[in-house]
Amino acid sequence: MTLDLATTPADDAAPAGTVELPPYDRAGIRTGIVHLGVGGFHRAHQALAVDELLRRGEAREWGICGVGLMSGDAAMRDALRPQDGLYTLVTKHADGGLEARVVGSIVDYLFAPDDPEAVLERLAHPDTRIVSLTITEGGYNFDQVTGEFDVTAPAVVADARPGAVPTTVFGYVVEALARRRARGVPPFTVMSCDNVQGNGAKARAVFAAFAALRDPELGAWVHNAVAFPNSMVDRITPVTTDADRALVRDRFGVEDRWPVVAEPFFQWVLEDDFPQGRPPLEHAGVQLVADVEPYELMKLRLLNVSHQALAYLGWLSGYRYAHEAVADPLLARFVRDYMDEATPTLRPVPGVDLGEYKATLVERFGNPEVADTLARLCAETSDRIPKWLVPLVRERLRAGGGVTRSAAIVASWARYAEGTDEQGEPIAVVDRLADVLVARARSQRDGDPLAFLRDPALFGDLVDEPRFTGPYLDALGSLHRSGAQATLRTLTGA
Repeated sequence: MTLDLATTPADDAAPAGTVELPPYDRAGIRTGIVHLGVGGFHRAHQALAVDELLRRGEAREWGICGVGLMSGDAAMRDALRPQDGLYTLVTKHADGGLEARVVGSIVDYLFAPDDPEAVLERLAHPDTRIVSLTITEGGYNFDQVTGEFDVTAPAVVADARPGAVPTTVFGYVVEALARRRARGVPPFTVMSCDNVQGNGAKARAVFAAFAALRDPELGAWVHNAVAFPNSMVDRITPVTTDADRALVRDRFGVEDRWPVVAEPFFQWVLEDDFPQGRPPLEHAGVQLVADVEPYELMKLRLLNVSHQALAYLGWLSGYRYAHEAVADPLLARFVRDYMDEATPTLRPVPGVDLGEYKATLVERFGNPEVADTLARLCAETSDRIPKWLVPLVRERLRAGGGVTRSAAIVASWARYAEGTDEQGEPIAVVDRLADVLVARARSQRDGDPLAFLRDPALFGDLVDEPRFTGPYLDALGSLHRSGAQATLRTLTGA
C-alpha cells in the first residue's frame, strides 16, 4: 500500500510499522504561529516541536501557517498545498537506522506574491501571537562590519514608500504590526531562528530601523513594544534529493513531493520572552532560558565555523560529502584544532561539557546516512564567515591569542573562491557576491596575495593586522604551491 499525502487524509491507515501518522485530529487546530521562510530546517525543527506537542494533546491553538515571500518559494507552495501541509520527516541514524513520521503542524501555507493582502491580514489577525523566521543569515540586511541596517537596499527603499505593497520580510512584518497597533491588537512576538549572533536583538534592530524609515514614532514603538527573543537552533538538515523522495516512497510507502531528512540530534535553546503566550515548548525538548548567548556562541563558533573548516579544504581535497571529509584524519585533526582555538572565546555554558560537545560534533559530521554535501556548506559564505568567524578572530587578537587555524579557514575560502579546483576543474561558487569574490580571489595570484581580504564590508581592517595576515598568507601560499593535503599536514603537524 502507498500513502499519497496529496490525496489521503492523515488519519487513513499507512503500511504497518513504516511511518507514524499524526494521531491527532487536525480539524479545529487554530493558527497561532506564522512562519516566514519555510524550508527543510524549519520543517525538521520548529514544525517538528509543535507536531510533538500536538501528539501530546497540547498546543491546538499554536498551529503553523507557513509563508513564502520569495519567487523561489512557489515550489514549496506547490509541494505543500496539495498535501494539506503534510510532509514526511525521516531521521537518519549513523548505523543506518531510519525513523519516519508525517508531520501535521503546518495547517496552512500562503505564497505572498499570490496574495500579499492575505498574508498581511493573517499576520495582523489577533490569533497570530508568534511570527517566526528562518530567512537565512543574509536576510537581515545589515552591514557585516558596522552591524547597521542597510537603508539603501532597493527593495527596502521601495517597501518603505507610503502605501507600498510589500515584497520584503521587513515590509510584511512592519505593516502587519502597524495594522495591529492601529486596531488595538497587541503586537506578536518575532522569533528569529537563524544563525545570526544575538538573532533576537539583531531582528529588533533591523525591523525597528525599517519601521523608522516609514515613521520614526512607529520605529520607536517596534523597538520598545515588540518582543524579539534570542534563540539557538541546531539540527543538521541536508537538502532534500530525489533519492530521498525515492527512499520515502520505496521504504516507507509514502508519496511525498518534498520530504525532509535530518540527523537524530535536536537542540533548541530559547529566551523565554513571549508576552502574548507561547506553546509549552519545554514539553518538546526545548530549553527555555534567561540568557541564550553562551549556547549560541558555542554553536556558532564550534559547529557552524567547524563546518566551514571542513568545507573548503574538504572540497579541495576531493571530497564531496561532510562524512567523507571528516573521515580524513588530517581534516578531522584540523577541525578539532580549530575548535580548541575557538574555545577560549566562549562563555561557560550551563549544563554542557565542552569537551564532550566537541567530540559529539565530529561524530555528527561523520554520519554517512545524512550525506550532508560540502556544496551546501560552501554556499553563501559571505553571509557566514563575516558573522561567525571574523568576530572570533578579533576577540582572539584582543586577548593576544593565536589565529592560525581561523586564518587558514579564511585562506581556504579564498582559494576555493578562485573557482577552479586542484585538478583544474571548475568550482561553482554559490554566493550572492560570487562575481566580486571570484574576481578578487583570482587576482590574489597576480601580485596581490591579500586581494581577497581587501573588502572592509566582509573583513573590516583585518587586512592591516599582521597577526592575522601572517598565518593567512602562509596557508594561502601553501594551498597554491602544494595543495590542500600538504597544507593540512603542515597545519596539523602530521
